[in-house]
Amino acid sequence: MPQTVLTSPRTVLEFPFESGPAYGDVTEVAEGLLWLRIPLPYLLDHVNIYLVQDGDSWVVIDTGIQTDEAIAVWQQLFVGPLKGFCISRVIATHFHPDHIGLAGWMCERFNAPLLTSFSTYMGSQVISLAPEKNSLRQFFDFYISHGMTEEGAGIVAIQGNEYLQCVSDLPSTFLRLMMPDTLVIGNRSFRVLSGDGHAPEQIMLYCAEEKLLFAADQVIEKISPNVSVYAGEPKGDPLGHFLRSLRLLRNEIPDDVLVLPGHRRPFYGLQLRCDELEAHHEIRCDAIRSACAEAPQSVADLVPVLFPRQLDPHQMSFAFTETLAHVNRLVRRGEIETVKQGNRLVNQVTSQNSET
Repeated sequence: MPQTVLTSPRTVLEFPFESGPAYGDVTEVAEGLLWLRIPLPYLLDHVNIYLVQDGDSWVVIDTGIQTDEAIAVWQQLFVGPLKGFCISRVIATHFHPDHIGLAGWMCERFNAPLLTSFSTYMGSQVISLAPEKNSLRQFFDFYISHGMTEEGAGIVAIQGNEYLQCVSDLPSTFLRLMMPDTLVIGNRSFRVLSGDGHAPEQIMLYCAEEKLLFAADQVIEKISPNVSVYAGEPKGDPLGHFLRSLRLLRNEIPDDVLVLPGHRRPFYGLQLRCDELEAHHEIRCDAIRSACAEAPQSVADLVPVLFPRQLDPHQMSFAFTETLAHVNRLVRRGEIETVKQGNRLVNQVTSQNSET
């Protein structure tokens, strides 16, 4: 069984800011570096946006979701603390609507180019150009086969159509960011990193000189980023990708950086947070392994093992695909196996682990 090796000398995270800026306000993190928040219509009710000075203009990192409320906050900012600001470039860290949703709107407003990874741009375009593929019968049947109810499977199947409502049309061209590019913004130089698991080729930016890490959703205080299996890649191992990305950060980035995450507060303690996240997922793998040792379990059976609280339909779709990510990780490690039982797939410990 893999063991989490602690690498951080810290025992707690350190927060230079007690709370985040109110909607419509900005917080100066450093000279030429601003932090603001845009509201989200979810339990996690905000996304962090960062602006980095670029000469006489500014580069914006992420934009928020396409809702009337989010646009209203941006309009308030542009007549308030950001009055007179010109946006020279728009960076989208990954394709989730809370980060890329208003990228097209922002690019059009300022005639600014979009910078992002190939996976982010093409992933968003595929969803936008072919939303019907997200509701194909084979996807619906896939979730049913893992024990999900027809109602739940229907919710997952229409996610692509909901995506279109939350993301503005992207520009017809983009500038690709990829590891290990160097991106210069004003007088700052950033090393481009990419992480996986939460989203394919998620972009992070590291400024070694000023010890700054724009971490997107790879590392966040208190909450673990969602790590989900995509229905079109049913045997994928996003949790394995996520854990490898954490190890990349631990190996490549020093512990004294200021982590600027996509949600919640900036913090010091990158190594500790990476350790905590890895340990968190190992505990979840242990819980699934134990449940499967007692009796064969479908993914739907295992959801309340990891998420015992009451879930609304939106939360259930993420909980289900994250549970499957842990199942697939254990299958890759040879600790459980997936077999067919009647018309559904169930998971059980493999013979070599049946006595442990």
